[in-house]
Amino acid sequence: MEIMKPKDFTVGRNERAACLLDFIAQRLGVSRNKAKGLLDARAVLVNGRRVWMARHRLGPGDAIRVVDTPSVAANRRDGLTTLFQDEDCLVVDKPPGLLTNEGRSVESRLRVMTGEAGICAAHRLDRDTSGCLIFARHADARAALIASFRAGHVKKMYHALAWGKPDRDERTLVSSMDGVEAVTHVRVLDANRHASHWLIRIETGRTHQIRKHLLGLGCPVVGDRQYGSGVATLPDFEAPRQMLHASRVEFPHPRTSVLVRVEAPLPDDFRQAMKRLRLT
Repeated sequence: MEIMKPKDFTVGRNERAACLLDFIAQRLGVSRNKAKGLLDARAVLVNGRRVWMARHRLGPGDAIRVVDTPSVAANRRDGLTTLFQDEDCLVVDKPPGLLTNEGRSVESRLRVMTGEAGICAAHRLDRDTSGCLIFARHADARAALIASFRAGHVKKMYHALAWGKPDRDERTLVSSMDGVEAVTHVRVLDANRHASHWLIRIETGRTHQIRKHLLGLGCPVVGDRQYGSGVATLPDFEAPRQMLHASRVEFPHPRTSVLVRVEAPLPDDFRQAMKRLRLT
């Protein structure tokens, strides 16, 4: 693996303001995709603070450091929080910015941490969604967990921040996604004229199900750059990622069938976004 040593840059006093992504790409002489990868890896500091928003605006005198990316990856891997574990399965609090599996992912890092090559994700969360993520430690456990998901025995709860104020506080959304039924139960916990805080339970696990259903209500998830473009937002607020957090999961244990309940607290970036949006 190529190791990139830390590099430091300073925005000149007469330089035109630029977004962080373009600045990194230009100064390092790399593609925008490569620069985006460094941001996603949380490998960029602006004035001593880690920043990962591609559109972050730089000003004269700002100090930018691009750190040793393998070291960053190792620290994040070591920092994974385990919420539940036994000899059959484990549940981790997935941080945003990591894939569930494949490549540099939560799954691969767990395998390195534990030395268990058989650890395998039982389901997926989007890269920028945080929270409860279930892993099997061996093939029999994975088969049992997948069977529980297919039978609808796994309950998943999410918190979401969305733009806009809905006309009803509670409802069940049913639609077809990719030719199959998607069922989402939503309840508004708090709302103002700009944004809203939702508690969500999904019966099915279709791709981007929550994001699509909230978009259908005219309330796209805050920070969702795929489905949320073109909506009214606050001019002085930019979310670091899509504000979606898997806060609780309940599932029958893959060996004993005893119900396991696991909760993941709201992460700091989610709470900060709530504060900025004046939501509780």
